[in-house]
Amino acid sequence: QVQLVESGGGLVQAGGSLRLSCAASGLTFRRYTVAYFRQAPGKEREFVAAITWSDDGTEYADSVKGRFTISRDNAKNTVYLQMNSLKPEDTAVYYCAAAFSMIVHTTHTPYDFWGRGTQVTVSS
Repeated sequence: QVQLVESGGGLVQAGGSLRLSCAASGLTFRRYTVAYFRQAPGKEREFVAAITWSDDGTEYADSVKGRFTISRDNAKNTVYLQMNSLKPEDTAVYYCAAAFSMIVHTTHTPYDFWGRGTQVTVSS
């Protein structure tokens, strides 16, 4: 059974940092492109960042470029999202997702597996 479990969310003041982790079981993570999406109340789920399995290519939403960094540790079957200089508009539930693919996808439909999400709240 495939499971993705996010952790590391919480409450932080604007300008602070958090590191999210996405731990996988039941699949070989290194064969998957992994992404983070987020969904704020009343808004659609949106792409945040992704990392490929083949060459560690990365892609970021414009709103987080220069502040967020996605990385992976295949030996630990874990993908991380380091979030710095957080803003109140970053407040959302953050989900990780995995796609059996060599390329980055910024829409949610190609992703086969999803975690349950972790809440990130940034206070002003």
